[in-house]
Amino acid sequence: MKQHLRNAVAVGSVIVGAVLASGSALGTPAPSEDEAGARRAVELYLKGHATGQVAPFREAMHDEMKMFLNRNGALVRKTTAEYLAGVNGKPAADEAKRKRRLVSLDVTGDVGVAKVEFDHPDAFMTDYLTVIKTDGAWKIINKVVHIQKR
Repeated sequence: MKQHLRNAVAVGSVIVGAVLASGSALGTPAPSEDEAGARRAVELYLKGHATGQVAPFREAMHDEMKMFLNRNGALVRKTTAEYLAGVNGKPAADEAKRKRRLVSLDVTGDVGVAKVEFDHPDAFMTDYLTVIKTDGAWKIINKVVHIQKR
């Protein structure tokens, strides 16, 4: 009887562990195809920052993307072309000290928003990226950034 009870507890533990690991018990569905596409656009954007290469940015951003930030109280606007013109093709000299992460991604239908953080030695930045599915591909269409200098 004791052995049977131990076996039942062991099997139950394995099943509960598998359910929790899959996220099913937490009500967390597997990412949808659209969420995966939106995430890929954001990950390409992060890859562009890490490598300093134009190609990941170009693949991640819509040609009509606009970027906005406040610089010393003045609104600064950049187009995709202006943004890409500032990419020099190589990682930053202090790349080993930089950290970046996707904090959140919320997708509804064919639009979404991502929050991304950059922790650099001289600044902490937060980007809010609006993504859209257009012509079957997910692209960043808008970027607003807050920069906190250190």
